[in-house]
Amino acid sequence: MKTGILGGTFNPIHLAHLRIAEEVQQACELDRVLFIPAAEPPHKDVAGQVSFTHRLAMVEAAIRDYQDFQSSDLEIQRSGKSFSVDTLDILHRQDPHGEFYFIIGLDSYRDIASWKDFTRLFSLSHLVVITRPGVLMSDPFAPLPVAMRKDFCYDVEAKNIQHKTGNNLIFLKETHLDISSTQIRELLANKQSVRHLVPPVVADYIEENNLYQTATLNGSH
Repeated sequence: MKTGILGGTFNPIHLAHLRIAEEVQQACELDRVLFIPAAEPPHKDVAGQVSFTHRLAMVEAAIRDYQDFQSSDLEIQRSGKSFSVDTLDILHRQDPHGEFYFIIGLDSYRDIASWKDFTRLFSLSHLVVITRPGVLMSDPFAPLPVAMRKDFCYDVEAKNIQHKTGNNLIFLKETHLDISSTQIRELLANKQSVRHLVPPVVADYIEENNLYQTATLNGSH
């Protein structure tokens, strides 16, 4: 089974998250996309201290009508920080024959050398880096240590960058939707509508649970 993995705080999940998942699923011919909310993000706090329960519930509501999208509470089931490499280890144990496509944004890729055991990510999964139209990555190896670059080669036939394990480093341009979770939280704190930015069921959930009623300017996009 080919599984896309889309992680994040999802604070809250919005339409751009769903669009990215759809585009990666189509481009990489995935059987499913797994949305994994971070329980305890290693690099930042969850803005507004919105509980994992609320964030997972919003994800579940948002993807309910997408047949090939699934949610996972994997990162709340274990203790400690939500490191991506640990999540991939667990997914491999759960599905030893599965093929995984780990989806991240270009900003995260540029910072990947600061991630825990980041070199192992390339042996555990394909890496799908989402870029925006007009934003170029002139050197795809720039974020990686020089010594690590020899682990990759360009596959002329497949027209992609391949790691020595056979996993690929894939760059995909998204259909850019100018939406961020920070923007949504700020609008809600100012009592403005976000129904053009999130699925209606998410807007309803936020309203019913009185989430994001005060300004929370920091945290995940």
